[in-house]
Amino acid sequence: MPEPSPPSAPSTLIVGAGILGTSTAYHLSLSHPDPSKITVLDRTPFPPSHAASTDINKIVRADYTSRFYMDLAYEALDAWKTWPVLQNEEGERFFHESGWIMLNNRGNDLAERIRKNFRERGSDVTSDVALDQALRERWDGLLTGTQLEGFDTGYWNPNAGWADASDAVAAMLQDALKRGVRYETGDVDGLVRGAGGVHGVKTKSGRVYEADKILLATGAWTSQLLSPVEDELNIADDDRVEKQVTAAGVCVVHYKLNEAEYARVKDVPVVIYGDRGEILPPPRGSSLLKFTNSDSFTNTIITKTGRKISAPPDHDQSIVSDRLKQETLDEMVSTTLPEFTTRTVDYWRICWDAISPSQDQLLTRHPHPELRNLYLAVGGSFHSWKFLPTIGKYVVNVLNGQSNGEEKDSHWQWKTSAPKERGAHEKVIPKRELRDLD
Repeated sequence: MPEPSPPSAPSTLIVGAGILGTSTAYHLSLSHPDPSKITVLDRTPFPPSHAASTDINKIVRADYTSRFYMDLAYEALDAWKTWPVLQNEEGERFFHESGWIMLNNRGNDLAERIRKNFRERGSDVTSDVALDQALRERWDGLLTGTQLEGFDTGYWNPNAGWADASDAVAAMLQDALKRGVRYETGDVDGLVRGAGGVHGVKTKSGRVYEADKILLATGAWTSQLLSPVEDELNIADDDRVEKQVTAAGVCVVHYKLNEAEYARVKDVPVVIYGDRGEILPPPRGSSLLKFTNSDSFTNTIITKTGRKISAPPDHDQSIVSDRLKQETLDEMVSTTLPEFTTRTVDYWRICWDAISPSQDQLLTRHPHPELRNLYLAVGGSFHSWKFLPTIGKYVVNVLNGQSNGEEKDSHWQWKTSAPKERGAHEKVIPKRELRDLD
């Protein structure tokens, strides 16, 4: 009598090709017996272009007041330095260990809390930075005009840096596609439900994608996507995903450098300008110098059923109001590198992400019994990009119904109460509305 066939491996649909969706596809393709049953669905053709992770460069660092995230960041840093998939075709790493300087706002204990964690962990390589003329003269006088008033301390960390963002995401996703993972393009309009829970998603073009397990890695668009089905199920406001994560945006400005300017700034460190934002060195090839205004905002809308949620506007992310542009120039560019205030801006962008109250990611199965088979990997909270190499293996455990350990499960589970501790990235908690910046 022939032996029974082994059960078929479950199919998985990953909606969203940002860092959480990409990392999950990568790690799932390593362990899945049939990677062709893994589908990544994104609004734009490969490589994806709408996610918060789609950027010229992103910060990679282990500087956290949270020991939990500091340890996770060191795990990711090891991958950034050693994994072949995180290198370009010439064998050069996507990660650049430029170091970073953090300027600390007067009266703020953020820097000391971070350095205390380094010391207790036994990995403190930081050193004090004097806010004096010598600092202004470093890097060919790049910080000559930087306003240092309002800061009382600064420190240097040589192990931090930045990575070629879009290139790294594309490389990891391409590696998964080589193993058989499918990539599809479609703008998701809603979930497909039936007996047994969620069976798939429907796109605005009418096409339906089905799978045994549906993972939403939809970032800032998550609440907008789930709101209709939450209405159908009459889910109470406190139990909706908007209470777990909400859409928030930050304004980013880019300047194109000529060859001489690029040569001057290509080796500078990341500069964290207190709670106002940061400056990132230009990546290879693009010669773009990027300033980020960290004073974030929500975009609250009223749904058809009268619920308030935050969601990115429908228009292109490059549309930025004159008022928000001027604020970014006045409060970030002119106070850090004032020489650029007279330069022509290459382009503006509003970068959207999903932020949670504790700035923890939300990596979990949806708790509602009618939404079985629905999983979430969202809540980047403007600090999760660095975890691109490793975060997906933890999402795979969630998909497989396996614990990631008590501490990780506690950080990433569906929350039923407000956080008791301070958040992992508090400075980007939104306190204002986009409409008030028009």
